[in-house]
Amino acid sequence: MGLTIGVDIGGTKVLGGVVDSAGDVLAQTRRDTPAQDPGETADRIIEVIRELSAAHPVDAVGIGAAGWIDATRSIVQFAPNLAWRNEPLRDKITAAVGLPVVVENDGNAAAWAEFRFGAAHDADDSMVLITVGTGIGGGIIIGGNLIRGANGIAGELGHTMMVPSGHPCGCGRHGCLEQYTSGRALVRFARADARERPEAAEQLLGLAGGEVDRIDGPAITQAARSGDPVAIGAFEQVGRWLGVAFADLVQLFDPQVIVVGGGVIEAGDLLMKPARASYEEQLAQRGRLPVAEVRPALMGNLAGVAGAADLARV
Repeated sequence: MGLTIGVDIGGTKVLGGVVDSAGDVLAQTRRDTPAQDPGETADRIIEVIRELSAAHPVDAVGIGAAGWIDATRSIVQFAPNLAWRNEPLRDKITAAVGLPVVVENDGNAAAWAEFRFGAAHDADDSMVLITVGTGIGGGIIIGGNLIRGANGIAGELGHTMMVPSGHPCGCGRHGCLEQYTSGRALVRFARADARERPEAAEQLLGLAGGEVDRIDGPAITQAARSGDPVAIGAFEQVGRWLGVAFADLVQLFDPQVIVVGGGVIEAGDLLMKPARASYEEQLAQRGRLPVAEVRPALMGNLAGVAGAADLARV
């Protein structure tokens, strides 16, 4: 198969690209996502595909959508940030563009890209991707295969329970990993500590105009890099829980590589240093047994596009 198109759909953007067999994105285009209108969102996807296919000879389309995709990789059963409910997306897009279409969860698509072309390209057969952004996403590769589960919705790493009776989660449970390791968790930790110790959060509060409720992720990162104790402490809390998650992933899947992606990792060692320390502490009793290497993701914002396009070849 020659060139394929990958389309990455989130709550704010529809990003499409023409991708070759080496995972290189040769051309790309984007549209805003009309998130509350399923019909309009489908129209945007069709526009992106038509624009790209008019300029390049493509053989198939892969779509990465932020939601639960059924086992046939055709129906978006539920999308928390979009208005899709049992949306027959594959058939709708295929009818409009006249190309074979595969629909996949966006976290799975990103994981496949990192396994095939990115941070875990040298892994023989296994890796786990965990993405740390506004929420937590991920994907699992075992035996060289994407693990989708019986109903197509495996890999929801953010909704494993970390703290019984902990913070309520949008999925309906309490104490999920997403409530302790995401960008939202980082902000919640920093705001709570700033309220309790405003004298220690001088730099952070200065960036937020003196208002705790205006503290956001970029301000926390900037303040932490300047040595603000509250901002540094927020990253340490998120990192500690992330290290616990790494250890659990090792116990469950024994992957060769754990890849960490998402916007929050742009903070670098502010997050990854405490995460690695927590990971080592959690697995201290394993002695000399081999454990997965932790690596930062390499594919960036194009992971979903490259992964979806390559899955259209499989």
